Amino acid sequence: MDTDPRPAPAIEPDGKDWTWVLEARCPECGFAASDVDPRGIGGTVRDLVPRWVAALHRPDVRERPEPHVWSTLEYGAHVRDVMRVFDERVRLMVEQDDPLFANWDQDATALTERYDLQDPAVVADELALAAAATADRFDAVAPGQWDRTGRRSNGSVFTVRTLGQYFLHDVVHHLHDIRG
Repeated sequence: MDTDPRPAPAIEPDGKDWTWVLEARCPECGFAASDVDPRGIGGTVRDLVPRWVAALHRPDVRERPEPHVWSTLEYGAHVRDVMRVFDERVRLMVEQDDPLFANWDQDATALTERYDLQDPAVVADELALAAAATADRFDAVAPGQWDRTGRRSNGSVFTVRTLGQYFLHDVVHHLHDIRG
């Protein structure tokens, strides 16, 4: 990672509760989470990785389209971390009864981890590795485990199925954001 003594450029935190995407088609990216067969999540994640890797190798990867919108690099680092967080959440749901997930502040992480200064090639490699692990995790979910539950710190309750659908929307939606 590069170093820069200046503070990371902040964007306005996204305070939306995106769980509504489980009930309705996203008007921005067109994704319909309820249409997702959870048994296909792993394969879909693997299919999307080349698009993310290609985007992270663009010459303009560090440029923000608007001052308040993340660059492709920042979105890529975020999606890498989303892969890691959701891999862990699925693991917890399969291994524990109704776990409470640790809070994850994606906006604070972007600032403290300096997404804007990370090496795009490293982020691409790490995203691909995290995606493979997460895809494998979803592929390993047994038929009787899709309805196991877990909870976010804000009280939102997910099943393994709905967590996977919600997760996949995030990955697809951010590809839409970067025109990947």
